[in-house]
Amino acid sequence: MALPPKGVLQSEALKKYIYETSAYPGEHEHLKGLREATEKKYGTLSEIAIPVDEGRFLSMLMRIMNPKRTLEIGVFTGYSLLSTALALPKSEFAISADQGRFLSMLMKIMNPKRTLELGATLSFPLHSALHSESQITAIDIDREAYEFDYIIKIKFIQGDGISVLNEMLNNDTQPEFDYAFVDADKDNYKNYHEQLMKLVKIGGIIAYDNTLWYGMVAKEEDKVPENMRAIRTAIMEFNELISSDPRLEISQVSIGDGVTLCRRLH
Repeated sequence: MALPPKGVLQSEALKKYIYETSAYPGEHEHLKGLREATEKKYGTLSEIAIPVDEGRFLSMLMRIMNPKRTLEIGVFTGYSLLSTALALPKSEFAISADQGRFLSMLMKIMNPKRTLELGATLSFPLHSALHSESQITAIDIDREAYEFDYIIKIKFIQGDGISVLNEMLNNDTQPEFDYAFVDADKDNYKNYHEQLMKLVKIGGIIAYDNTLWYGMVAKEEDKVPENMRAIRTAIMEFNELISSDPRLEISQVSIGDGVTLCRRLH
């Protein structure tokens, strides 16, 4: 089984050991199906999705937190979203957001009663997995990418993450989230951060993905491929921003491509 190319681990032998002993063996069958379908359809582009070990980490985090409401910004084909959904109790609901064109191959086994997804792409039999009282709102820039033909429980809103979060903030009954996962356009991380600090409750967690960016943050700029430099700079500036934010307690986790957990203090 091929190992994902993205990640901060430089030792292929160590990566292989981790995946074979603690990642692949416990991967949920629906997550495995989604991962394999994503690899088949998108090839090398599939590395945009979070890796299996990170999915396992986020699932455990959800079970420990037991959040009431979750928000996801940046979904691609839905591996991180599904990892969250599988870990949530049936009585909760998840909200996800994405600016990207690709989205939502699968939100199967979606137990939450209400979900919001910004971005939808591929079509698995979503309706067969939904809780009887479930409602899904899907938001994406490109409606043409939305292939579900089962629309009774799905509300599609065309738009991007920044705009949708602004609408939430301007709503008199704006939601309050226990947890948010951000894996979207890196140059907007700082903008998402300010919005989320108003939407995620005190004590809640915001998780930012790709904060080590292939390990490029530790390399000199002239050693970084030119096409990766702009994002590297944006990530480094963002890391500096949140590390000095007095409203947060942070922990940099060197899993996958780097995940930074931020707990809102006030």
